Amino acid sequence: MKYYIIAGEASGDLHGANLIKALKKEDAAADIRCWGGDLMQQAGGTLVKHYKDLAFMGFAEVLMNLRTILNNIRFCKEDIKKFNPDAIIFIDYPGFNMRIAKWAKENGYDTHYYISPQIWAWKENRIKAIKRDVNHMYVILPFEKDFYEKKHHFPVQYVGHPLMDAIKQFKQTDQTDFIKEHGLGDKPIIALLPGSRKQEIRKLLDVMLSITSQFSDYQFVIAGAPGQDFELYEPYLRNKNIYFVHNQTYNLLNHAHAALVTSGTATLETALFNVPQVVMYKANPISYLIAKNVIKLDYISLVNLIMDKEVIKELIQGECNSKRVAEELQKILQDSDREKIFKNYRELQEKLADGNASKNVAENIKKNLSF
Repeated sequence: MKYYIIAGEASGDLHGANLIKALKKEDAAADIRCWGGDLMQQAGGTLVKHYKDLAFMGFAEVLMNLRTILNNIRFCKEDIKKFNPDAIIFIDYPGFNMRIAKWAKENGYDTHYYISPQIWAWKENRIKAIKRDVNHMYVILPFEKDFYEKKHHFPVQYVGHPLMDAIKQFKQTDQTDFIKEHGLGDKPIIALLPGSRKQEIRKLLDVMLSITSQFSDYQFVIAGAPGQDFELYEPYLRNKNIYFVHNQTYNLLNHAHAALVTSGTATLETALFNVPQVVMYKANPISYLIAKNVIKLDYISLVNLIMDKEVIKELIQGECNSKRVAEELQKILQDSDREKIFKNYRELQEKLADGNASKNVAENIKKNLSF
């Protein structure tokens, strides 16, 4: 069978890679063409476009890059027609994927959506397009099944969270070897996860690093995103006590004492590695004002959303400054706050299904395609 998979971010590349491996186990003859990244390519997909050329974050940024986005949409449709897949699998990335899904359904393709658009957060009216354009929806958050089925009468399959897959497969490096490999010191590590897009990395690394002199008993290690080059990070490494590891986020979290994390998938990854964290978010002011008026959520981090309470502190926009970051980091370095976080992390892990999301999705696609 022929599969066309579209992912547009680093997290989608990770989950797409695991899905490709699972599909190949279900279908040994699987021919997979994809938009994604290095991991999907290494897993056996034929890479069409890399996500680092696709990721535009925020309303203003999308408008500034509208011509590129429209060209990518046109190219994607033509590429799908040439490949003529048996199934198209969309992974998150709704601004792009929902446009392709509409066209694909109109042209008779079988459409599967893995990792639902977050319509429970904003753009709930997208449910009409989802019902019209998506044949099969696979959701990864426990509350999404009730949201779709009870509120909107649209059947979905809860498959568990794919991060559980990824972490289950992770093979850790011994701490001594990790420190030696990357030339780190012997102080406890505070991990810095500034995101995967150039925009957010540049916005947040300056704030993250502005507080390092106040925590001289720790060493700060930047997690380089897999889709970004070292040159992007090099200017930030001129100060003492600041280190860098590339494409080693899980090993870094496995040895970290605390973390400063950009809002997104990384907040959940950090929690699953049992690392106390402070979540940071800072967007283009215009994008933020628009988002604030349309997104109706009490929290922005996945950890707090799943737990439906404040487990980790979120510093958003104006609060995302040196003074507040230092204050909140100091708190999570104290034993009493750490024990409270660890207790909540245990409850979080209990809410998430065991690590079989990729296998569950592949089995459902196989069943729905009737091999």
